[in-house]
Amino acid sequence: MVLTETPPDTAPAPGIDWAGTWANISAFYAATPPLQVVVIILVAIAVRLVLQLVINRLVDRVVHGVKKKQNVEDTQALFASPLAAVRVVQRTRTLGSVLNNVVTAVVVTLALLLSIVALFPDIIGAFSLITAALGAGLGFGAQNIVKDVLSGLFMVAEDQVGVGDVVDLGPATGVVEDVGIRITKVRDVNGTLWFVRNGEILRVGNMSQGWSRVIIDLAVPYDADVEAVQERMLETGVALATDPKWRSRMLERPEIWGIESISAEAIVVRIVVKTRSAAKDDVARELRSRLKRALDEMDVRMPALNSITLSGFEGATSVKGARPPKTKPVTVQPTAVKAPRAKRVTAAPPADPRGYSPDEPAKPQGTKGAKE
Repeated sequence: MVLTETPPDTAPAPGIDWAGTWANISAFYAATPPLQVVVIILVAIAVRLVLQLVINRLVDRVVHGVKKKQNVEDTQALFASPLAAVRVVQRTRTLGSVLNNVVTAVVVTLALLLSIVALFPDIIGAFSLITAALGAGLGFGAQNIVKDVLSGLFMVAEDQVGVGDVVDLGPATGVVEDVGIRITKVRDVNGTLWFVRNGEILRVGNMSQGWSRVIIDLAVPYDADVEAVQERMLETGVALATDPKWRSRMLERPEIWGIESISAEAIVVRIVVKTRSAAKDDVARELRSRLKRALDEMDVRMPALNSITLSGFEGATSVKGARPPKTKPVTVQPTAVKAPRAKRVTAAPPADPRGYSPDEPAKPQGTKGAKE
């Protein structure tokens, strides 16, 4: 008797047919345009949130890295650190703001186009015509928008402005709070928030990049000892620069640039000091206060003047300070002595037939009936 082994039952175990399930879901999704629109919107929101989260994490990582390297906790304390660290923080925040705006615009545009295609599948054939119409509309009716976007991208790429900079944009002057791809927000000293279109910005005066300079013009009486006043002003400025509270805000020692103007009422002496961009106003106020006390100790009373204003480009010509030029003296070639020219002899005028000489005034002729 031969025993044979019967094979086990190979019937499939009951379970989920994943292939059939996904096929049914895909068929239902393709046959329901509103569901497609809802899915597109949800996916767009999720993508936008993820990308913004990534951008914000990168910005925070760079900012916290700079703070940790400079051993500070507050962003305002970075102004006492090297200038490059401040610029890295401002530029990183600006790029993060612009990238968030770009991500939002791109995701919304793609979601809108996909939703239109889902609702109207037959629109794909005429999509080229719609694109041409939109292009023509952007070319003629939306020139300002395109100009604003391009100007904003170039301003950020060239590091012209940054969040936290004090800028002069022409229409507005103040602190930059936000830099977008179309509008830059600037808050002035009065608290007014200005929305400046990037395409309308023709010039950018950035007062926060690099360093600033405090310029103080001091008017002293005409009969005062100008040399003694200048020495005392310089001593006061140097004392401020060596003060532990203020030396971190000043980049160089103060300089006396000399006499700026002379009048019958006063002599104007200029003192300057190179400071950090964020500490210019504080240093200027403290230096004015100390100069006032120093002049009071010297019994120098300032003359009563209405105002002394330097206008035009007078201040711009002294960018490098009062240092004398480093050029060599130019030798002057002596000129040859010329012989004196001979005097020109003029011929005597011809005699007057009436008998008058040239030097004698003519006598009036008599009239009929007049006595000789």
